[in-house]
Amino acid sequence: MTSRLFAICFHATRPSDLARFWSGVLGWEPAGGPDADVAILPPDDAGFRIRFLPGQEPRTGRNRAHFDLTSTSPEDQRRTVARALELGGEHIDVGQLPEDGHVVLADPDGNEFCVIEPGNKFLAGTGFIGALACDGTQEVGYFWSEALRWPLVWDQDQETAIQSPSGGTKITWGGPPVAPKTGTNRLCFELAVPAGADWGAEIDRLVSLGATRTGTGEDGSGRALLLDPDGNEFFVQRPR
Repeated sequence: MTSRLFAICFHATRPSDLARFWSGVLGWEPAGGPDADVAILPPDDAGFRIRFLPGQEPRTGRNRAHFDLTSTSPEDQRRTVARALELGGEHIDVGQLPEDGHVVLADPDGNEFCVIEPGNKFLAGTGFIGALACDGTQEVGYFWSEALRWPLVWDQDQETAIQSPSGGTKITWGGPPVAPKTGTNRLCFELAVPAGADWGAEIDRLVSLGATRTGTGEDGSGRALLLDPDGNEFFVQRPR
């Protein structure tokens, strides 16, 4: 059986504080647990959770991935921006133009995200987190489509996007040019192998699709760390 996307993980200097920020912005409920495993839960079982892991590695450049949040109206967009600012976010300049309809913000740990204007057809029907927008090649989009068994919903000019057959958040890759990777990504995927499935066989399948073993083996929480074809870290947890 194929792994499912269990979580999007943020490596954070203060996991609990960042969890409170995103819980407040998204309206997701926090999950219990110590700082080493702080998470917020989606409003339904079909989505992924967001985990906040301790990480002290200094920030080096912009993240390779960020959330695009959707809006139902101009007023709704303004409310989302105001709520994020009240919770500790800030406006940032990443080269957006004055006429652009989206608003670019950073959370209290400096992670970029966008609040998209209403009427965006590509994100219609996806939910509040419309997309996880990633820097990445066409190859990595194909890899994740096969790894998660999520169909491609966009494949044009080396830009790709996938979405769960159940709908919800899209994951997109912008194609070239892709900035060189420096250091460990602040955001990464965590996959869960279904109960009763062969964890080793699933890792072998991911490697056959283009993933790379890191040589670090299994960590203390029962996860293996791999790299996708663009060198992005991701975890695969043992069946529970």
